[in-house]
Amino acid sequence: MSTNDADDRDEHDEHGTHGRRDDRADGHARFPTETPAVVTCGLPYANGDLHVGHLRTYVGGDTFARALRTLGQEVAFVSGSDMHGTPVAVNAWQEGVSPEEFALRHHEKYEETFPRFDVDFDNYGHTRTDANVELTQAFVRTLDEEGYVYDEEIAVAWDPEEEQALPDRYVEGTCPYCGAHARGDECDEGCGRHLEPGEIEDPTSVVTGNPAEYRTRSHKFFRLSEFEEYLGEFIARLDGTSNARNQPREWIEGELKDWCITRDLDWGIPYPGEEELILYVWVDAPVEYVASTKEFAESSVGSDNAENDESTANAAGAGSAGEGFDWERAWAEDGELIHVIGRDIIQHHAVFWPAMLRGVGYNEPRAILASGFVNLDGKAFSTSRDRAVWADDYLAEGFDPDLYRYYVVTATGFQQDTDFSWDRFQQRVNSELVGALGNFVYRSLLFAHRTYEGTPDSELSTEVRERIEAAIEDFEESVNEYSVRAIGQAPVELAQFGNEYIQQAEPWKLVDDDPGRAAQVIRDCVQLVKAIGVLAAPVMPGTAARLWAQLGESGSIEDRGLDAALEAPPANFDAPPELFERIEDDRVAELNEDLQARIEESAANPDADAREGSHEESDTAAETDLEPLTEGRIGFEEFQDLDLRVGRIEHAEAIEGSDKLVRLEVDIGIETRQIVAGLKQLHDTDSLPDQKVVIVANMEKAELFGVESNGMVLAAGEEADLLTTHDDASPGTRVR
Repeated sequence: MSTNDADDRDEHDEHGTHGRRDDRADGHARFPTETPAVVTCGLPYANGDLHVGHLRTYVGGDTFARALRTLGQEVAFVSGSDMHGTPVAVNAWQEGVSPEEFALRHHEKYEETFPRFDVDFDNYGHTRTDANVELTQAFVRTLDEEGYVYDEEIAVAWDPEEEQALPDRYVEGTCPYCGAHARGDECDEGCGRHLEPGEIEDPTSVVTGNPAEYRTRSHKFFRLSEFEEYLGEFIARLDGTSNARNQPREWIEGELKDWCITRDLDWGIPYPGEEELILYVWVDAPVEYVASTKEFAESSVGSDNAENDESTANAAGAGSAGEGFDWERAWAEDGELIHVIGRDIIQHHAVFWPAMLRGVGYNEPRAILASGFVNLDGKAFSTSRDRAVWADDYLAEGFDPDLYRYYVVTATGFQQDTDFSWDRFQQRVNSELVGALGNFVYRSLLFAHRTYEGTPDSELSTEVRERIEAAIEDFEESVNEYSVRAIGQAPVELAQFGNEYIQQAEPWKLVDDDPGRAAQVIRDCVQLVKAIGVLAAPVMPGTAARLWAQLGESGSIEDRGLDAALEAPPANFDAPPELFERIEDDRVAELNEDLQARIEESAANPDADAREGSHEESDTAAETDLEPLTEGRIGFEEFQDLDLRVGRIEHAEAIEGSDKLVRLEVDIGIETRQIVAGLKQLHDTDSLPDQKVVIVANMEKAELFGVESNGMVLAAGEEADLLTTHDDASPGTRVR
């Protein structure tokens, strides 16, 4: 099966190769478990406005947390704003305000924006709260006491004219690994590698534009290398998306270097006992997950327990969260920890963070779900050029947040990139939400109200009961397979069945001739509507609540589990309003014109203030356009010289001694070819067989790592997204 198959319900890259989790080698029990779960989303840097691309991981995390609760799992859904780090300090300096004032302003805006998209965090904190400062320093003290921290003299960037250190994003230059432009601690325009202080070549000061030099200074290092064996075992049992397992292997299976955890900066959390050193932002940022959970636990039991601050005295924690959420059990014992992040911060969550947790004796993450980026009409969002659909602007247009939630959750598999455009948005809303789900709900409830004043007095048919039971089972499996997309698709798929069912039965023709059968059909349809509401609640909570009210149900649908899908609906309910409105062509034309006008205005005024700085800890793509098109053209005859064929991978095995290479046996219809491809770090080898690929069949043979390669497999981008076919083209079919 292809790694970018349209239906990720069975995708290996979406939820691994474990299959059903009744008997799991990694020891993870199926959800719901008896232990508390924590779902987190990556912390956005508090330095700019949010656009719809940023919302992908937050909507995905919220959907998954709600789905877990629907299964009966105890869940804390937490996140917070990253107040520290040089992007915040640099942007505050450019604006002429203090970093704290700058960051708090954006943090408060995020606190306001997330709920407007029904991203309902149990606690949304920030990294400058007392709880996070105390827990971060407690973590570091414990790591130091356990012998995992040492001092070392290193080269740091320095502006000789201004006589000041240049930590992280105060310096930019050339990546030593790939030669691309790099900023501070990351090659964000090239290979994406984490960069240690002193690694950037040809450094330049962001503050003054002066050439920088390197000077020696003592800093603190975390002995990451001591966790290499543990991290290899951890990655092997990690759940979630395959990119979260594959991407870190380059570091874990190679030479794992120790990690510099301090910076020369005056903004951040001081290293305990050495105030002149500031902790690297990636030390205190993930600790905020713990602090935010702790704040939620304390708030859930009232102020009596909140005064117990002794639990921050050491990293292992003490004290009690009372009768509320047990944050200590979740983090320090046997809870289910699930991180939902953008793929640009996999290394931090799958390498640095679990090593820190291990070092202080805490629990390890059960799963990491790393999303792809959201592009805008085929190209990356560019906030500096105002080429973005801003979250505020989307809401100002009067669009229901559920429309975007459904769109972004179901557009592609979670780890693949997805594309937003107003035209695609209109098409998906009109066909799937208006035409399928909304149409079935409205016609069913309206007919039921007019004919029976509510639910007919009839038994649920075996056919519909079994279909709802199957939908419930699929939903449970989707949660256990971490398929956010399949969770989102569940209510529309059930509505599509309902439309076929009511259309075939035609109850309006049976009311007079066969009233018993008519009542049976409508009873089934009302039950389907109720089940749709239950399944829709995680991805479209507002829509589900309206549907619940239309049925005349009492209480909140958020408090009901999957069993409610088969409970009898109320006997009476009022005439329903329609759930959704169509988006008309002229509206989309206006939206496209407005977007293009903003882009052109921004291009004409390049010095105008951008609405956003860097949001590295969110799921947006970098602000770089795609590679420019090659200027040289080839003729049709030259293109015909390429023999491109559809193939099916029959066998895949890692090449011993190589970090990247995999030996493939590919059926191309006429014969089976041996091809060597650099897929080891980006794909589960075991998931490759049966996948369709496109190969260059007339490539010259080559020898790679001592293995002959007879062809080339085509893939797109840094994530090696394998090219495949939409329909069932046979192996050997020529690509023209």
